[in-house]
Amino acid sequence: MNSSMNSKSLIEELNILMQAQYPLVYLVTCEEERAERTLAQLAQGKPPRKLFFWTLTRGVVPYDLDGEKGSATASHNTTSPEAALAWVTRQDSKEAAIYVFKDLHPFKDHANVTRWLRDAIASCRGTQRTLVLMSPILEIPIEVEKEAVVLDFPLPSVHELAEVLDRQVGINRARKMEPETREKLLQAALGLTQDEAEKVYRKAQVTTGRLTEEEVEIVLSEKKQLIRRNRILEYLEQDEGMAAVGGLEELKRWLRQRSNAFSQRARDYGLPQPKGMMILGVPGCGKSLIAKTTARLWSLPLIRLDVGRVYDGSTVGRSEANLRNALKAAEAIAPVILFIDELDKAFAGTAGSADSDGGTSSRIFGTFLTWMQEKKSPVFVMATANRVDRLPGEFLRKGRFDELFFVDLPTVEERQQIFEIHLSKRRSDTTRFNTSELARIADGFSGAEIEQAIVAAMYEAFAQDREFNQFDAIAAIKATTPLSRTMEEQVTALREWARLRARPAATATAEYQRLEF
Repeated sequence: MNSSMNSKSLIEELNILMQAQYPLVYLVTCEEERAERTLAQLAQGKPPRKLFFWTLTRGVVPYDLDGEKGSATASHNTTSPEAALAWVTRQDSKEAAIYVFKDLHPFKDHANVTRWLRDAIASCRGTQRTLVLMSPILEIPIEVEKEAVVLDFPLPSVHELAEVLDRQVGINRARKMEPETREKLLQAALGLTQDEAEKVYRKAQVTTGRLTEEEVEIVLSEKKQLIRRNRILEYLEQDEGMAAVGGLEELKRWLRQRSNAFSQRARDYGLPQPKGMMILGVPGCGKSLIAKTTARLWSLPLIRLDVGRVYDGSTVGRSEANLRNALKAAEAIAPVILFIDELDKAFAGTAGSADSDGGTSSRIFGTFLTWMQEKKSPVFVMATANRVDRLPGEFLRKGRFDELFFVDLPTVEERQQIFEIHLSKRRSDTTRFNTSELARIADGFSGAEIEQAIVAAMYEAFAQDREFNQFDAIAAIKATTPLSRTMEEQVTALREWARLRARPAATATAEYQRLEF
């Protein structure tokens, strides 16, 4: 059983579990102090419960009625996990108590610790005594998996962050802020821990001596650090807008319509949050570039999920935990665009996973599909693929993505736009180039191949110590064999598949299909 909730509902859920005499709860959190205060609040409720904390350094330590830990270790020697668990089994079964073990997970493969843990669980079963395992990572001994209820300790809510902000700048001064400024500072900090929020508010104040709307960017920078600390996710900077994309007007129109899709105005209108989009197409035709420019258009962070880094064969279940942690990190900084490049390669091996990797790929695939189906957070999944025949059918059914777009090879008009874009990036004066002629000669070229033809022309002229010109570009184009010719059968099959199954990204094709329909 796994659950995620806000702080108030977590206390309610824990209270219900303890009254229902559940013997073992696994609390996943990196915020020890905040979790301690929450458990102390629960222990002082009705019925009141004694509260004990175990660490490897101090052993079992009682929490006093004022919510402060005792300054000394209990008189019995309980620093080892075996001794601490043995101590739990000897406690009065009629006493209501909570025993919190911090970071017991490194001992999960120790047979003696696992045995004592099972004995402690048995001693708590049917009583008002509960074992709570607290750790930043989820690693449950397989012997007690059936007994454990897994709860994710929630990140601070807007209300809790408001208290942090009030304390940092002074309650009166904080409440005198412009409502819009206060709201933006709080929203920017959503997804940070309480300690991270305190530090970044202090940083913003130290930097400028005050907290205003201009300091929102400083707060957002802390979210970038969250991603940089996650080895599976990568924060991508966006330095180009939609003007850098040649053609694909139908796809651009669809994206512009949804530029305010995550706003409160859209919710008030009754619109659901967009889930995501899949972009299929010929390699080199701008699928990845669209993802980067969309983040700029929507003013959202863009993070890339590297599925290859998810796999970790060191421990059974580690790969699935890696994916869950990465998705949780993405949700923490939402609204955000989650970019998965070449999805067909990432999940290509799921069908034969049982034979090749013990079913790990299938389990990761299932975890990702379930998350996509059930996610409530504003995480927009933008995925690209080149080989549709490699994609599991579950990805393509309606409901996973809002739309499935097909990006074909650029038309002659789009090729002309692409030539103009890449030439203007490299030279301020492009009047000496006839882009119309270049576009006609480059029939069957993708956007990436057009760019490389220009680069090749520049190298040729550079080697001769002169400026490159129209003839250099034509020579480079004629010296290149485009992918559409070397892999003609594959491109034709992809086009045929997409013709009736995907929405065309180019305006001309889209209009033609609408007229045909």
